[in-house]
Amino acid sequence: MPTYFNNATREFHLQTKEASYILHVLPNEQLGHLYYGKRITHRSSFEHLFYVRQQPNTANVLEDVPAFSLDIVKQEYPSYGTTDFREPAFQIQQESGSRITNFIYKNHRIYSGKEPLAGLPATYVEREEEATTLEITLVDDVLNMELLLQYSVFEEGNAITRSVLYKNNGQKPVTLNRALSASVDFFDSNYEMVELNGSWARERHIQVHKLIRGIQRIGSTRGASSAQHNPFIALKRTNADENQGEVFGFSLVYSGNFVAQVEVDHYEVARLMIGIQPFDFQWQLEPGETFQTPEVVMVYSDKGLNGMSQTFHQLYRNRLVRGSWRDRERPVLINNWEATYFDFNEDKLLGMAKQAKQLGVELFVLDDGWFGNRNDDSSSLGDWFVNKEKLPSGLKGLAQKVTELGLDFGLWMEPEMVSKQSELYESHPEWVIHVKDRSLSQGRNQYVLDFSNQEVVDYLYETIVGILEDAPISYVKWDMNRYMTEIGSASLPAFRQSEVAHRYILGVYQLYDRLISNFPEVLFESCAGGGCRFDPGMLYYAPQAWTSDDTDAVERLKIQYGTSMVYPLNSMGAHVSAVPNHQVQRITSLEMRANVAYFGIFGYELDIIQMKDAELQQLKEQIGQYKKWRSLIHNGVFYRLKSPFEDNQVGWMVVSPDRNEAVLAYYQILAKPNEGFKRLVCKGLDPDFKYMLDGGSDLFYGDELMNVGLCLDKYASDKLQGDFSSVVFHLKKEMRMNDK
Repeated sequence: MPTYFNNATREFHLQTKEASYILHVLPNEQLGHLYYGKRITHRSSFEHLFYVRQQPNTANVLEDVPAFSLDIVKQEYPSYGTTDFREPAFQIQQESGSRITNFIYKNHRIYSGKEPLAGLPATYVEREEEATTLEITLVDDVLNMELLLQYSVFEEGNAITRSVLYKNNGQKPVTLNRALSASVDFFDSNYEMVELNGSWARERHIQVHKLIRGIQRIGSTRGASSAQHNPFIALKRTNADENQGEVFGFSLVYSGNFVAQVEVDHYEVARLMIGIQPFDFQWQLEPGETFQTPEVVMVYSDKGLNGMSQTFHQLYRNRLVRGSWRDRERPVLINNWEATYFDFNEDKLLGMAKQAKQLGVELFVLDDGWFGNRNDDSSSLGDWFVNKEKLPSGLKGLAQKVTELGLDFGLWMEPEMVSKQSELYESHPEWVIHVKDRSLSQGRNQYVLDFSNQEVVDYLYETIVGILEDAPISYVKWDMNRYMTEIGSASLPAFRQSEVAHRYILGVYQLYDRLISNFPEVLFESCAGGGCRFDPGMLYYAPQAWTSDDTDAVERLKIQYGTSMVYPLNSMGAHVSAVPNHQVQRITSLEMRANVAYFGIFGYELDIIQMKDAELQQLKEQIGQYKKWRSLIHNGVFYRLKSPFEDNQVGWMVVSPDRNEAVLAYYQILAKPNEGFKRLVCKGLDPDFKYMLDGGSDLFYGDELMNVGLCLDKYASDKLQGDFSSVVFHLKKEMRMNDK
């Protein structure tokens, strides 16, 4: 088993194939942290790793041990107020007003397998031997409360997950002011912090900065994980890059308000914490109740950022995404949105569908505007009944006609929102998130429905069930286009108003779970104004997400490159759209747009009815090419080669698990005069294989491609001409080096 307990020294050693994580019981019976990093040999005692010395101007928690101060001791799940002055992982307020706690070790259990988290998304196992779980129970006898610290070790998956369950066994309610999911104390602070930040239409840009003393923090208070900051943080050694060096990655499986921070103290020690955003959060825990924190996935890599990302990709692709679509090839789709916006009718849609079928498209998606009186974005959200003026035969009639063409039919919805001009709002104005006697802020002519209210969730469930049962719908694009303001619920008492944001996302999860349980063959794609809620929590319910509303090929290089830091390619919706691009007005070639979109879930957002025959032929060839590479791109090992955040050129590649073939891409953003020779150095190939490029006759040794690289001036000079140019290569193994 990859989890050990040294009984004499009360130490726990968690091992993946590449990492060790060691914790122990401290002299004051609380939990301490000893080590997290590259895998080390297990031994019967790690006591030599624990050392304290008396420091000036510190308070000691044990009266007879002056050297023992929590201000300098590495802890596993720290509290505040008993000699540790750093921000804590949790804080519990009692009826007396006290926030002081003392949770000490009671017992533990180690078992094979991994249990689900009630009401929350989480990684899972299909066979018990895939993971080992450690549960440590801590108790506070004064409060009569328990903390259950939960660790699951994916030994071969090279990841460790953490979460915490709070149990109130007492006779009085308590209030959780802070309940983070994990805390890790490092030996030092000689790290750079890697984060994914941005805004609408430029999500998940990579930012790296050196740790300094004090707190450096990212997070969201918007009611969603947000485009501004993704629920992910990594610490890398200053000499680490994409391919070498130590990296620690932390990814929160949660879609609501979160915080991820690093605090560097006066001894240059870094403490990383991640979990539910404590700002504007409280949770009253009644006697007998429990509270479960979201799961954190922790990954250690000594092979740089690529090594970390590949671990996340493998785990999320196979043990976070679930259901019938997890291992299936995702269909090539066409979405009518950028072709028609709200201006369409059945004949127009069927014309697009017929043309799409001839091109090789597999799924036709009807976007916004099919319901209520929806002719612009000012009305009708919440009125999920078909607009018969646009679709006289209804959704059922249209969907049947599309499927008779040999295409699957998909539908856009935004179930979490309501327009003021709608029948639903007129009937239930109390169902929106709001605060009594306060005005509602305006945003996109819509308001957020109160998913903390079970009545709202039940209503939407019945409504969507009726739609999915009536028509042959195989795909649902679930959008969410507005952050929360004036956060409050008419259905909750005053003392629970700070619970609304978390209860809301639990309601979203519940609705998703009920729908996918009843319609396991429907492919759900999550969307949030593009990529404003692209997080692991959503992937548990919807195996793919709309990566960004920005479909410009050049901007997508940054967005998809940054997204790949955590998320696999087969989670990223990536479409070819019209030019000038609707977001940035840039004109790029059809070839460039497809060469970027290949590295995701491929599709189109353009008016194919208006396209010329030569362009349609190009689309047909693109779809055929993508289908040949689809399995490789979605299931292979992804390597980032050249960063758009550092250079004018971008490179990446995908290698099959058996290393028999690879697809690699190179993009030139702006042309430069009289440049030197360009080459693309590959990664992940077998050094003993000989590879051949599609359409060529030259053979390349794997070690040659990974050290010398591919000469782009020789093999792609005709492709890399002018601004926004690109080339995609396919490598196929021809023979081993010693083959005859």
